[in-house]
This record gives sequence, C-alpha cells and structure tokens, in this order.
Amino acid sequence: MTVKGFQKELKQRLREKYAMDIKDASPQELFYVLGSVVKKYYSNAWTDTWKDYLTAEQKQVYYFSIEFLPGKMLKSNLLNLGILDTVTKGLEELSIDLNDLVAVEKDMALGNGGLGRLASCFMDSIASCGLPGNGNGIRYDYGLFKQRFVDGYQVELPDEWLRTGNIWEVRKDSKAVDVRFGGNVWMQEMADGSLKPVYEDVRTLRAVPYDTAILGYENQIVNTLRLWSVEIPASEEDKYRSIEDRRQFEDLTAVLYPDDSNERGRLVRLAQEYFFVSAGVQSIMRYFKKLNKPLTLLNEYIAIHINDTHPALCIPEMMRILMDEYDMSWEKAVSVTTKVMSYTNHTIMAEALEKWSVELMKTTLPRMYQIIEELDRRFVEEYSRFHDDELIQRTRIIQNGQVHMAHLSIIYSHSTNGVAKLHSDLLKEVVLHDFYVLFPERFNNKTNGIAQRRWSQLANPALSTVLDETIGTSWRKDSDDLKLLKNYADDASVLQKLADAKLVNKKALARYIKDTTGIEVSANAIFDVQIKRLHAYKRQLLNLLHILKLYFDLKEDPQKAINPRVFIFGAKAAPSYTYAKSIIKVINECANLINNDPDIDGKLKIVFLENYNVTLAEHIIPAADVSEQISLASKEASGTSNMKLMLNGSITVATLDGANVEIRDAVGDENIVIFGLTEEEVYAYYENNDYSALKIYEDSPILQRVLNAFIDGSIPNIHFEGQEIYDSLLKYNDEYFLLRDFQSYVEAQEKIDCLYSDKTRWQEMSLINIANAGRFSSDDTVMRYADDIWQIEPVATFTKKKR
Repeated sequence: MTVKGFQKELKQRLREKYAMDIKDASPQELFYVLGSVVKKYYSNAWTDTWKDYLTAEQKQVYYFSIEFLPGKMLKSNLLNLGILDTVTKGLEELSIDLNDLVAVEKDMALGNGGLGRLASCFMDSIASCGLPGNGNGIRYDYGLFKQRFVDGYQVELPDEWLRTGNIWEVRKDSKAVDVRFGGNVWMQEMADGSLKPVYEDVRTLRAVPYDTAILGYENQIVNTLRLWSVEIPASEEDKYRSIEDRRQFEDLTAVLYPDDSNERGRLVRLAQEYFFVSAGVQSIMRYFKKLNKPLTLLNEYIAIHINDTHPALCIPEMMRILMDEYDMSWEKAVSVTTKVMSYTNHTIMAEALEKWSVELMKTTLPRMYQIIEELDRRFVEEYSRFHDDELIQRTRIIQNGQVHMAHLSIIYSHSTNGVAKLHSDLLKEVVLHDFYVLFPERFNNKTNGIAQRRWSQLANPALSTVLDETIGTSWRKDSDDLKLLKNYADDASVLQKLADAKLVNKKALARYIKDTTGIEVSANAIFDVQIKRLHAYKRQLLNLLHILKLYFDLKEDPQKAINPRVFIFGAKAAPSYTYAKSIIKVINECANLINNDPDIDGKLKIVFLENYNVTLAEHIIPAADVSEQISLASKEASGTSNMKLMLNGSITVATLDGANVEIRDAVGDENIVIFGLTEEEVYAYYENNDYSALKIYEDSPILQRVLNAFIDGSIPNIHFEGQEIYDSLLKYNDEYFLLRDFQSYVEAQEKIDCLYSDKTRWQEMSLINIANAGRFSSDDTVMRYADDIWQIEPVATFTKKKR
C-alpha cells in the first residue's frame, strides 16, 4: 500500500459515508472512516484464515475468559498490518495527526486488570505466532466501571464504551444460539432404555455473537475473538410480564462482575458464566460437525482452555451436549471432555477459588447441577479405591453445600498450570497439594508473558527508535533479540540515548498529569509507579506508609538530601470492597496534604490517576523509573505490570513473589532491589502463629508516628477510613505483614534513592532490564501452551507437514 493509495481510499470512504471532504471532517468521523478502511485491508485475510482452518482440518484452541482487556485497537491493527508508518505519513500530508484519531477510540472495557490483559496479550500472540486460536467471552454493555474521584472517594460510573458503536466488531446473527436457564429438568426413560432430559418452565435466551478480528503481526493470520451478547427471542416475549422482569435477563451482559454481595448479584454472575460458556461450546460443536469426524476424536481437533474458574462450566456443558444431543455414553463423554479441557489457575488465595451454593446452582442451572452431582459421585467412587477417604472428601467437587469450581476444573481437565514458577510450586506444595497427589502428571507451569509489540513498539516509540538504531530491527519480530542490547552496557552514548528517551516519556506524562489533575510534577524527579488492582495483598498501603515516613522526615528536616520523587498510583477497587476504597481515599487525602505543603518544596508528590485502564497504562509505563511490585511473598500469582515496566527500563522494587523471582533470575541481584519476607518465612509465621504486629509497632518510634497519623488528625479529611486502616494493622494483626516488611522496604527505597543519584549506574541497570525482558514475551508463553497443553501447531508448520 502506498501513501497516495491510502489517501485516495480514505477520501473515497469519507465521501461515501459522510458526503464530505477531508477538511470538513471531525476527528470522530475520520476515525470511523479510517477504521472501515483498515477493516477492508484485513477482511480477505480474515476470511481466508477461517477457510484455511476448516479446509486443513487443523486443531484449534478456544480460549474461554470472562475478561478480555484489549485496549484501543487502531494502532495495534495498523502495526500488525505493517502499515502504521504509511498511514501516519499519509495522514500527516493531509494535516491530520493520527493520535487525534486514536483519542476518539474507546478502550474495549471488557476486563478488570491482569486476567483480562493477559487474555488479550495471548490473543495477540496466538495470531502473531500463526497459531489457530480463538477467544470466547462476553460483550459487556458497560464493562467494569468508569472510576472517578469525588472528595477523594472512588465513585463508579457506567463505562459507556459502546455508546458510539464499535468499529471493529461484526455481528453474526446466523451464528446465534439459544441458552436455557432455570425451570425443572427431569430424566425420561426412552424405548431403548436410555435417559433423556425433559425441560419444563425454562427461560430461553438468545446468545448473539459479535466477532472481532485479531491480527497476527505481519503474517496474514487473522483469528477471531467472539463475544456474546444477550437478547430475548421473539418466541419468549410473552414470558416477561414487566419491563423489570425483562431487564433482569437483558442485564445479563450489562456489566463485568456484578456486585455479588447479595443473592441477586450472585445469580447474575453465575448466569453470566453459563451464558458465555454454553454459547461458546455450542458454537464449537457446530463447527466440529462440519468436519464430519467421529465425536470420540474431538480432542484431536479442538482444545478448550479454561482461563481461571469463571468458564469451568465448559466441562458439564460439554458433557451435556455429548450425552443429551449426541447420545454419547457417560464414560465416553467424560473421557472426551477431559482430553479437550485444560485449566489455568490464577490465584494462591483460597478465598478467591470460586464456589457456588448448591441451591443457587440447582435453581439457576438444573441440568448443570445434575451433571456436576454425578461427576462428583463418580469421582468419589473411582478414586476411593486408590486413596484414603479424607483426601477424597477434601477434593470433592460438592462439599459443605457448595460447588467448588476449581475442583471441577482440575479433576475433569487434562492440564492444570500456574502462571509463574513460584506460583506453580505453591499450587503443588500447598494450595492444591491434595490434587497434586491425585494427578501429579497434570500440573505444570507456564509463566505469564506480555505482548511486547504493544508495550514497546506502540507505547514507547522513543525507546523503540533507540533500539532500532542500536541493535537493528530484528527484536520487533523476535523479542529474544533484545539481549543484543547487553553488548552496549558500557557504551556511554547508548546509555545517554536511553536516558533521553525516558525523559521524553516523562515530560509527556508530566503534561498529561497537569492536564488531567492540575498537579505539576518535574520530569527530573524519580517517577515511582504502582499500577494494579487495589487489593490489600498488593500492599498499596505499604507504599503509602513509606511516603508518610518520607514526609515526616522532610517536615523535621526540610533540608534533608533526597532525590525529588513523584509517587504515581493507578488502581480500581471493586465496588463492594470497602477497605480498598478506604485506602484510595486516604492516598488521595495524603496527596492533598503533601502536594500543597510549602515546607516540602516539591520534593514529594503523590498522583493518583483516575480510571486506570490499558490506554492510561500506555502513558504511565514508558515514563516510569521505579516499578513497585510489593505484594506479600506467596500472594501474587505472577503479575504482568512488572514485565511491562521492566521492558521499558524501570528498576523493580520487589518482594520475591510471583514472576518477580524470575525477573530477578533474569537481570541478576544487582539490577533489581529485593526486600521483605520470603515465601518460606511467611508460611513459617502461619505455621507458628507467632506474628505480632503490635509488638513491631511498640518497638518502632517511626511506625508509631506513621500509623498514629491515621487517627490523630495529621491526615485531614479522613473519618472512619483512618481508623479502619489503623485497626486493620494493629487490632486485627496486619494480615499481609506490612509492619514486618516496613523497615526492609524503607531500606530498599533508600537504596533506590542512592542508585538514582549515580546516573551512569542507573542507566546500566535500566539497559540490563530492557535487554532481559525478551524472555517474558507472550509469544514464547503461548508457544509453550501450544506445545505442552493444546497440542496445536503454527499454520505454516501444519501446512508443510500435510504437503
């Protein structure tokens, strides 16, 4: 494609759609026209990819996730098509800035944080590696929520990301399926002695798919992300007596993670999970029928991946279809289903392992419950012959009136993986040890990765230019080639170029902060960043305790020599998570206090940026100097912000938790700052039950000053929040050991301050982090999934074998 050819196409489309010339078009009109041009460029490849998979009868993976967090797709699509530079230049010649059009696009608000972003990175990498794979999720009307701060408090507003439509999606009415809920299901004996389910008084909802193209990087592979939206079929209209009754079901795909603190919310959540699972599995089986292959060979053509437990109902739904619709025997259906399914566990925390009450499951999904009940009964019957009863009772799917979705996912899939080496080890040794005893061959590790094209080429063009000039461009296709940068660790000119690129990004972020918050920050200060979901175990509060310590130090000695520092937070708290919302309030009030204190003279600033999402991350990450990865050791499964920040040259301050362990192994102890308890020390406290936060507090005048600030009026405009935090640390004994790690954390931050003062040493560390980031590419991660779990091959490899 030439610049002139692109310009001609753009102008023609603009006339066809809006009957206007370029000079009269608004950025919004230009964005939608540009989007339609881009869709035309990949539409043939999308059709051809699908036809090729069908013709070649190649095994495909279907990645089921309740979250996908793609962010904006315009630039990513242009990059992967190989036309980003051409389009940018073509627009410039027409006096149009591509970034003005990018600003029009809404983030696809289909996820909360790491889980959804990982799923989107995987979608990008599956296509870019030429692998046959598809995503399956929910087309949320409002996504999670739009976060605003009012008087320091988090307020949740609807995120109307679909208000002006979504240029990238294609509605596929012909692929819609029906999904049944509620009612009564009983088994009727047929003439041949078999049993068939009979459904009475059920609610039938229509699942309509919206497909989004997922483009591979310069390889003509275009996979599909299929998102399901709910509609009420015309045949069911008379079952809805009121608008409220109708809305109850239409709201099924309204928001991600409806509040589950009440029965209504829990019902919606469970119905959501079954809705997209049933629709997705039905769609897969419809495709498989086209292959005219025996159902017993399903696993040779289809792999279904359960991303966390939200899609665990894939297992009984597949059983339902095989038995009820294809008359397969129970034994064969179990065998086929187990071979098709694989499961990723994303948590170490037992309370986060999803469970549903038996009563809710029975009333909402009666056929699913019948199948799960029988799966549970047969599991006990089969494995009791080989293992002691206590072990079997602990691992049952149904126990204490609850259906344990993680148990279902492990027992009836062929693979269970963790997402970092430490996480996988803890699953085997502690969290899921009983299941490891039963199925040791099924457990494996697949350390998370990130789509480095988005987080380097798109998010950080200044750094990408330096890399191109220094090591060539091969790293853009093979991120392992970033290691070539190690050859320049002693090259002063390269170190300076990296520093200059970082300064460009810091100045851009400083402008963004000024424009959005009114806070002025210096690009010469240390930009210290903690961006992730707001949760107690992620310990944003520990970060705040250290900030308060620095503040009080400077109040006592305004001449104290420290590098100016800007502490940047980005985080959403779940709407019903009151403790996390209290932490947000206190951080914001500390920001008001410190940012406006003339005694501090700008040496400390706190910036909590609203509505953290992918686009905001793309502003923050390239500008970060320090990456805060400070969760309590043994609590974070992996983390991916640590990888993104590392790729962009940040220095990591970290506990030995999740993938931080592997980052340390990659860069060496001298290029990361480690602090705090180890996982073994944390578990020793649990075993000995001898942790005393109060004693640590009583022995530390510094901690007394910092913690007392929450209740003595030092921090203005906090009411119950300060007391709640103070009590959580002392009265309730500091569940996540902040006080135990505090002094070690302070020392780590002092080391950061000292290192930053030595500019050459800091740049060397930054270079080493960038150079070793290639090992955390999601391209490599999905290839490990493809080889070890899904048994799928790149299209080119498969085609070559067939020839």
